[in-house]
Amino acid sequence: MNVIVYLVPVFGIIALLYTAVTSAWVSKQDAGDANMQELAGFIAKGAMAFLKAEWRILGVFVALAACLLAYAGTTVADSSPIIAIAFVIGAVCSATAGYIGMRIATKANVRTTQAARTSLKKALQVSFTGGSVMGLGVAGLAILGLGGLFIVFYKIFVPAGALVTGHEMKQTIEVLAGFSLGAESIALFARVGGGIYTKAADVGADLVGKVEAGIPEDDVRNPATIADNVGDNVGDVAGMGADLFGSYVATILATMVLGQEIDATKDNFGGLSPIMLPMFIAGIGLLFSMVGTFFVKIKDENSSVQKALNLGNWSSIILTAIACYFLVIWMLPAEMVMNRVGSVSFTSLDVYYAIITGLVVGTLMSMITEYYTAMGKRPVLSIIKRSGTGHATNILGGLSMGMESTVLPILVLAAGIITSYYFAGLYGVSIAAAGMMATTAMQLSIDAFGPISDNAGGIAEMSRLPEEVRHRTDNLDAVGNTTAATGKGFAIASAALTSLALFAAFVGIAGISHIDIYNPEVLAGLFIGGMIPFIFSSLCIAAVGRAAMDMVNEVRRQFREIPGIMEYKAKPEYEKCVAISTKASIREMIAPGAIALIVPIIVGFLFGPEVLGGLLAGVTVSGVLMGIFQSNAGGAWDNAKKSFEKGVSINGEMFYKKSEPHKASVTGDTVGDPFKDTSGPSMNILIKLMSIVSLIIAPHINVSMYKPLIKIGQANTITTQPVAKVVPAKTVVYSKI
Repeated sequence: MNVIVYLVPVFGIIALLYTAVTSAWVSKQDAGDANMQELAGFIAKGAMAFLKAEWRILGVFVALAACLLAYAGTTVADSSPIIAIAFVIGAVCSATAGYIGMRIATKANVRTTQAARTSLKKALQVSFTGGSVMGLGVAGLAILGLGGLFIVFYKIFVPAGALVTGHEMKQTIEVLAGFSLGAESIALFARVGGGIYTKAADVGADLVGKVEAGIPEDDVRNPATIADNVGDNVGDVAGMGADLFGSYVATILATMVLGQEIDATKDNFGGLSPIMLPMFIAGIGLLFSMVGTFFVKIKDENSSVQKALNLGNWSSIILTAIACYFLVIWMLPAEMVMNRVGSVSFTSLDVYYAIITGLVVGTLMSMITEYYTAMGKRPVLSIIKRSGTGHATNILGGLSMGMESTVLPILVLAAGIITSYYFAGLYGVSIAAAGMMATTAMQLSIDAFGPISDNAGGIAEMSRLPEEVRHRTDNLDAVGNTTAATGKGFAIASAALTSLALFAAFVGIAGISHIDIYNPEVLAGLFIGGMIPFIFSSLCIAAVGRAAMDMVNEVRRQFREIPGIMEYKAKPEYEKCVAISTKASIREMIAPGAIALIVPIIVGFLFGPEVLGGLLAGVTVSGVLMGIFQSNAGGAWDNAKKSFEKGVSINGEMFYKKSEPHKASVTGDTVGDPFKDTSGPSMNILIKLMSIVSLIIAPHINVSMYKPLIKIGQANTITTQPVAKVVPAKTVVYSKI
């Protein structure tokens, strides 16, 4: 192994050291008065209680899954029982990534509130620095874990002089896939569980506190307000951290899997350059994301927070794009051949163009998402206008806008797939995804900034701080809603490209030459795959609904049975609302998570790899569309509601909070809550997790293990007899040997 590969974990170590320094800076900032610190303590305590409860359940799952993987690793040549160790490490790292984000967010929220008492500039500095701790910490942990394990497994499995395309390298990559499986498994449960938690509390706080009692969502008198703020951390921070950790790892892994099929023996790295390249792209993207954080600054109260965040994002993207040119020219040979069904040849420059394609697709997806969810743009304004005629028209407006918002992203995505494939075949598609995910650290920093700002506004409201403080936190929160929606669109786009690369890897390992859409079993698999995102969304939304009903009843009970709450004479029982969300989310996250893990295994082993391939195609297309639709509709509904805080004009008349149109917008936001924070953002994990499970079981269901069992009928024939007999076309049914 070339010594240069040891640089990969170093990138991760640098990021983690930088994270430690910035985390210490955040911790040193003023946390405000005793009342603010008490409220922040309630939030931190509730968030930690949820994580501990979730980890107890997931610990059992990880132990059982590791035992099954250890056994399965002994049954085929291209795997090893060590895959169980990789799985456990991936699961632990994913949980740790969520914990890093949650821990810093519960520190940064109250410090952002206190900073907002001084200036918007200071509040942005504290909130974004807190977000960058999460972004850089998660990405650094991913690179350190993946790069370090690759070095270890390479030394274990690959003897000196072995071919990159040989059995030993396939075994190394197959075992490394266990790391990604562990990461994505925990990410799905964390995202779904956290999403159920936060939306159950949010719906209870909205419907009873705001609509029925007529008090602000974050009013200290609202019994669900602590649970709501806890939910921002466990769902939008811890869940999101685990989500992006898994996405980051899956994208790099998919490219490494396809990289082993490339003949790059003319390079200076023993033919390893196509395999190492995605890890190095992630590494330099991480470094330039650090650089980008220094550009996120504003001068005064009138400066645009969105522009400051965009400047940081753009600077990291442009610097990464420039650096990737020199990286590709240095690492890859001038010409390469990918040995698939037929050979595909391409140059190092072609690979660079594919990387640029990925960066462009990611940027365009973010811009489109921002347009459909930002305040002041046509989509949100149209929902506001429809709020003037009631609750139903508000919901209709949000649904139609969400559906419309799928058009441009899908066209961009399709163009990106075709373009990247044109440059470098399937490797081009996967390296485009790696390019898109290169600046994940910056994307996640911007994304995490949102819930920190939201919590800061909640603490300001509960502490009854001056209006100017809440005005500053609302400014940050409104931008945070847009950045959160943008991050989800970015994640869905990366999931589509990554899943295509994982699908290609699965096809190669399973020994499939092609997938015949005319085969009725494959077509059936395609339809079932298309259905999975719908039943998954149904389970998630229904879970939020059940938990929200319990929350609504509890909040109503407290208003009814505890005298003096509305007069600030009695303190609500916050802990009971926190307990409801915790128990409900832990209970309800199991069924959606089981679908992603179990369905590919059942279909693969019962019907073979071709039918499983049809299933994956269906779930990818349907899941991408559902993810974009739900995330954008929910984000637009949320910002339509927030627009009333400053006042909106509907048919020439101004409306503000507590008006009838505002109440309609609250209903729309309540419908959109599980869309944008539970089922919508979980789609990208669902897609990738099912692809990774399929990739891992591929050696066990190789097409060579199946043989024709029944031949039904003969080829259709046409005769000149008076009564023509049409015989059904030949159908092949597979059975495992």
